Amino acid sequence: MGVPVDPSGGVGPASGWVFSLCPDAAEGGGSFQRFVRKSSPYVARGAAADPERSAEEAGRRARSRLRRYCAANRLNRLGTLTYRGEGCHDPEAIRLHLGEFFRELRDGLGGEPLPYVWVPEWHKSGHGLHAHFAVGKFVPRRLIESAWGRGFVHIKLLGDLPVGTTALGEGRRAAGYLSKYVAKTFADPDARALGLHRYDVAQGFQPETVSITGRTKFAVLEEASGVFGDEPSSTWFSSETEGWQGPPAVWAQWGR
Repeated sequence: MGVPVDPSGGVGPASGWVFSLCPDAAEGGGSFQRFVRKSSPYVARGAAADPERSAEEAGRRARSRLRRYCAANRLNRLGTLTYRGEGCHDPEAIRLHLGEFFRELRDGLGGEPLPYVWVPEWHKSGHGLHAHFAVGKFVPRRLIESAWGRGFVHIKLLGDLPVGTTALGEGRRAAGYLSKYVAKTFADPDARALGLHRYDVAQGFQPETVSITGRTKFAVLEEASGVFGDEPSSTWFSSETEGWQGPPAVWAQWGR
């Protein structure tokens, strides 16, 4: 099949919908794209024309990546790591400690690669930082305590979910909890440590995406639905959002 020719004289993809599907997370999103894409000018950090909207968009993208990671890896156990004594007030130190923690945890589980995600958060009481994390398998509490070794731990399997919720849905629920802490770093400048990740994940477990193109949003949704043999369980259309400023967009999830 030939490549459509751009009416302006160049060769490129025809105007239409481009949908990015993440099969392992059973979700995807896309937008209508025209023939010519204007290159985005460089914008220095903190110099966006609308900083509030820019932060909101960045937060949305971060939450989306986090949700897809948790869902694709079926992370359904939530934990919290806190410090004893005066706590930790150094954003770099807690990241080093978390790296050591997950290496110890992996070694204690036999050395097999372990998908996980963690998010740091500041205590409201002034005790400093603690961390929330999610994993997708049973880990003995004694092993978590030994691997952390700096204070107190809490771990639980997600509960109070609707009947019929699958491991996929559990992963999405875990991401929902963790996303609240990530969102704080976009809404509250004091919660952001410049130059440091807002959250981190185990390498080697990033879900893959496939690109679907079509002339209408319904065409790309139909093709994506064919991957799962079912209609989406949830959808969102920009046309239903008052004041939407970007190109026409669509998002969908399959399964529960």
